[in-house]
Amino acid sequence: MAKLFEPIVLRGVTARNRIVISPMCQYSARDGIANEWHLVHLGKFAVGGVGIVFAEATAVVPEGRITHGDLGLWSDAHAQALKPLVAFQKAQGAVPAIQIGHAGRKASMARPWYGNGPLGSADLARGDTPWPIVAPSPEPVGPGWLMPQAMSAAAIAELTRAFAAAAGRADAAGFEALEIHGAHGYLIASFLSPVSNHRNDGYGGDRAGRMRIALEVAAAVRTIWPASKPLFFRISTVDGAEGGWSVEDSVALALELKARGVDVVDCSSGGIAGSATAAGVKRRPGFQVPYAARLKRESGLATMAVGLILDGPQAEAILQAGDADLIAIGREALHDPFWALHAAEALGVGPDFGLWPPQYGWWLERRAATTQR
Repeated sequence: MAKLFEPIVLRGVTARNRIVISPMCQYSARDGIANEWHLVHLGKFAVGGVGIVFAEATAVVPEGRITHGDLGLWSDAHAQALKPLVAFQKAQGAVPAIQIGHAGRKASMARPWYGNGPLGSADLARGDTPWPIVAPSPEPVGPGWLMPQAMSAAAIAELTRAFAAAAGRADAAGFEALEIHGAHGYLIASFLSPVSNHRNDGYGGDRAGRMRIALEVAAAVRTIWPASKPLFFRISTVDGAEGGWSVEDSVALALELKARGVDVVDCSSGGIAGSATAAGVKRRPGFQVPYAARLKRESGLATMAVGLILDGPQAEAILQAGDADLIAIGREALHDPFWALHAAEALGVGPDFGLWPPQYGWWLERRAATTQR
């Protein structure tokens, strides 16, 4: 058995393999409510054989959305709309998971296919009007972007409660794994980085102050999120800016997150300014794997590798080297929703289409028997 297809136990949850679908925003919700698009989008990955399927970054408050099309989890109605997605994924053998977050100074943006930047006149004509945004300091992402308001200590405490409440709703909806979004220049990441956090109170200054909101959110969520379910935390291991957040900072954060009940660190990078994953790191296959390897080695936490992992043999090599515990696939899965099953074929796992859903497998086995490949 290839290691990629070994089950993994995270607290009281067992995933059938080590393949995870990364959260990928679809910008297709209305007022934060999930719909048929999200059911089909997430459901096809469960059918495609992955172990864990993460729903996209889901806002804990309305003003925490990146765009008007983002999912939300700030009311029970939002949780109710997610239940059919959860039920379908479970029926297909996948672990349903969700990422919760707040976009901070990157909130109130245009959808990517409308520019992926500040809202313009065309967006306003479509009804996508801006809302007030918040950040650690009153500094915009860049020229032409909305000016955020610096959060007060009271507002930070209120937001921490909103994260915890969203975790409770995720549990009620039936999700079995939860991730806190602390990467890519969104709110928590912007507190972590000295590039965007210029506060002089207890939530700024040195690394301990800048980490404070991340640790308070993790502790509050862990209190609500059941002890039997794993908690993930996504970080930008380096934030992609000179003098910004570093790998050494990420190791320190991982150790503190571990003490607060986080089980897995999801090791991404970049995004402190510009697009979500903009970074000064050269992008090549597996370019972020060294981050997962170092955090795993120095924190003792399980890690998830992500970023240009293109096929099964590459993913298997990462696991065999001990560089990560889980493999996250994003855009490759959009290109090939059956990535996991094709990886199994490449690795010689599950012959005769035994891992495929029976609705597909019996057809494919029949074709293979009559076709010279």
